[in-house]
Amino acid sequence: MKSQTIITMFATLALVVGLFAWGYANRGNPATSAEATGGRSGIAGSLAISETFYDFGTISMRDGNVTREFTITNPTPEDVLLSSLITSCMCTTSFIVTPDGAVRGPFGMPGHGRSVPPANETIKAGESRIVRVVFDPNAHGPAGVGRIERVVTMTEATGATVTFGFKALVTP
Repeated sequence: MKSQTIITMFATLALVVGLFAWGYANRGNPATSAEATGGRSGIAGSLAISETFYDFGTISMRDGNVTREFTITNPTPEDVLLSSLITSCMCTTSFIVTPDGAVRGPFGMPGHGRSVPPANETIKAGESRIVRVVFDPNAHGPAGVGRIERVVTMTEATGATVTFGFKALVTP
């Protein structure tokens, strides 16, 4: 081979390895970040959450969907309007469960021609809501095995956000 071809091949290889290393170093862990900041991400919101991170442990694709409920509370003296509830992946959906047991949703990830309805849920002072999060381990097909981490972001009408999430080890 010509020396110019060898140099080009090594430069391309170095670029690819460098991009992988850069991507790995900068990928971050939004769920852990939410855990470390008390569940709040971005602007500090008014809503409090019962837990910011949940570990499902090992789950099997054969067993189907897994569900976790998070309690959000408005500890302020003012009503808070929850304007949106979105997930970080289309394999995850969330629902708002009201005190009377009514279930609103699903709320998910916007994109792929799919829109997410606004939450438009007013949480009065001192009230709580359940956010039911459902993860479908089969959503990614056979390639979806391994460790996963997903995040749910609630946005108040003021623009303040609260982020919480979960992780699991998906097996066939």
